Amino acid sequence: MNAIDKVRDLPDAIADFVHEGDTIAMEGFTHLIPFAAAHEIIRQRITHLTAVRLTPDLIYDQLIGAGCISKLVFSWGGNPGVGSLHRFRDAIENEWPCKLEIEEHNHAGLTNRYIAGASGLPFTVMRGYFGTDLMHNTRNVAQITSPFGDEAITAVAAINPDVTIIHAQQADRAGNIMMWGIVGVQKEVVYAARHVIVTVEEIVEFFEPKFNSVIIPSILVSAVCVVPGGATPSYALGYYGRDNSKYIEWADTSKDRAAFENWLHAEIYDGVKSHDS
Repeated sequence: MNAIDKVRDLPDAIADFVHEGDTIAMEGFTHLIPFAAAHEIIRQRITHLTAVRLTPDLIYDQLIGAGCISKLVFSWGGNPGVGSLHRFRDAIENEWPCKLEIEEHNHAGLTNRYIAGASGLPFTVMRGYFGTDLMHNTRNVAQITSPFGDEAITAVAAINPDVTIIHAQQADRAGNIMMWGIVGVQKEVVYAARHVIVTVEEIVEFFEPKFNSVIIPSILVSAVCVVPGGATPSYALGYYGRDNSKYIEWADTSKDRAAFENWLHAEIYDGVKSHDS
């Protein structure tokens, strides 16, 4: 596929690469969270997803409430600075709108699962999980003995998402991606994935180096979608700030099923064909 062919409309990219039953990862640590792509998954009613994310905040709360996610692999969950994720809680406590299986890790462990997947290894090793219940209650974590001594260490299984979706500031016409600022584990989860969709603020002729910038080579990218504002209400450094009011509003919107369903129809379904509508 030529680089120019990778520029796609977001609805087409989601339809082509995200399928029922897939394992997806939508990363972004407070910054560059791919909300527009998540809303398109909801709009297309893609279900039975296994969703992986270090911090399932509003983006996965919305997907869970819409019935898209049947299993969540994560290492922290909450509405940052506000409180609980009520759609997440309702799914766990009441199986509404469907039963939700969870697999809980710590940040280092889940990051190392991505690293193992990105490295083409079946697992990686670390010091961690000891002294917690996670060692005994979490799948894909095991205690092993070092082959070079008798030290007990932790092994975590690789994870290779069927689809990784991230948001970035820029793509060039060759299909390369540049992001900067807080970049979290985006690079690792891109390298671990079978397919990668990237929504970007804009396409530029040339990249201008930025502090802490990361380049994702075009060979790893399945589709580039130009979606200005695609990370709202999180922020995109150099383009727009975090809309804190939306995080506060979400606490009330998500707490009540009827209020959530009203939001779902008003913001996602009824007459809304895409992020730009």
